[in-house]
Amino acid sequence: MTSGIQARLMTWKRKKNMKMNRLDSFRWRHAGCAWMGAAALVLFADAASAQSESFPMMDKVAERVVAQYQNSSCQQIMAKKMTPPSPQQMQMEQKAVQLLRTDPAMRQHFINRVSAPIANKMFECGMIP
Repeated sequence: MTSGIQARLMTWKRKKNMKMNRLDSFRWRHAGCAWMGAAALVLFADAASAQSESFPMMDKVAERVVAQYQNSSCQQIMAKKMTPPSPQQMQMEQKAVQLLRTDPAMRQHFINRVSAPIANKMFECGMIP
């Protein structure tokens, strides 16, 4: 009787580990996609006004990113993350990341605006534990 229980317990643990490994793999591959897509929108901000402390254009970009996540279903977000970015979109994302790297104040402002709503949506969708 004991060996049967142990065998079932071991089977359950193996299945759980396999599921967690797949989830971790997905999470690591696609965790940056949300930030990269959001950062791509930064390119539409006027660089001159973005250098000020208030970042009014960055606020508009952040609002669009947050609205995109809040108005999308979990299935829509997952589908978007599974599709590879176009070369043009990838280039825009790289420029946006470079812009955020060169201006720490803008980066902090942008991340503070978008991180909580995006993290909450990803949690609701089961994309993060």
